[in-house]
Amino acid sequence: MNEKLILSILDRFSAGQMAELLLDDGDLHLCLRKENAIRAAAAGSALLAPVAAQSVPALSVSDSVEAKAAIYAKPVAVQQGLPVDTAEDTIKSPLVGVFYAAAGPEEPPFVTVGSRVKKGESLCILEAMKMMNRLEAEFDCEILKVLVSSGEGVEYEQPLFTVKRL
Repeated sequence: MNEKLILSILDRFSAGQMAELLLDDGDLHLCLRKENAIRAAAAGSALLAPVAAQSVPALSVSDSVEAKAAIYAKPVAVQQGLPVDTAEDTIKSPLVGVFYAAAGPEEPPFVTVGSRVKKGESLCILEAMKMMNRLEAEFDCEILKVLVSSGEGVEYEQPLFTVKRL
């Protein structure tokens, strides 16, 4: 992708009404968000919002197939439709930020190796732009590996957990 095209995308995004744009093109990973639009959406729903005293909001990603594929990467054999009983899924970071395994420094981690997690349960907190976002499981699973340490910076689509679907 050339610089002129990227600048054109940036101009159209900033002039348009979209709050978030995720673009994946080979080696280029572009994630654009309008902070004011996200805050306005958060005011109307509990999907993305600052952390309150005891509640941590859920991180919501677009319902499009592409966005879900960016977070939950399936093994090649499963993508090709082959039956794989021992298939592992990788849960990736949907944003650039800081990974926190627990709600606070004195709190136990949300999950550890061997934890069985139900759909909708918290996996971790990702801090981005001074906002704390809770990442929830999209399906029932067992945590096989935690791939990052609490307090560690993570990149967009960086693997966070290796899991086995239940």
